[in-house]
Amino acid sequence: MNEFELEIVTPDGLLFEGNARKIILRTVEGDVGILPRHSDYVAPLAIGVARVFTQSGERSAACAGGMVSVMNGVVRVVASTFEWSEDIDVERALKAKEKAQTRLEESKRSDYEHRLAEIKLKKSLARLSASERK
Repeated sequence: MNEFELEIVTPDGLLFEGNARKIILRTVEGDVGILPRHSDYVAPLAIGVARVFTQSGERSAACAGGMVSVMNGVVRVVASTFEWSEDIDVERALKAKEKAQTRLEESKRSDYEHRLAEIKLKKSLARLSASERK
């Protein structure tokens, strides 16, 4: 079989445990694809869309923060947030996007507030992108 063990965990608990054929994730260095027999690997996750390929098909999710590790053929994703496309509230994500864009346009923001608005914008865009891949 051309699969590997995959576990996806968030602070809310175990979201996925099973076999996968491939996973594509956004790390801080860029997108990475993991296939069976991948070498041992650890990387911090960035904000983006994760794609999980199993025998049943493909599922997408908005993923933000955490890490991915491959150890002895087992892939573990420990994410701050991981939302499957079918669980994303599109209307809420659109509102968050608009609010973040408005905050970025305001000139009286501190560096911290500006960075926070950028992060919220990236998260909302990842949610919207993942929701389009249902």
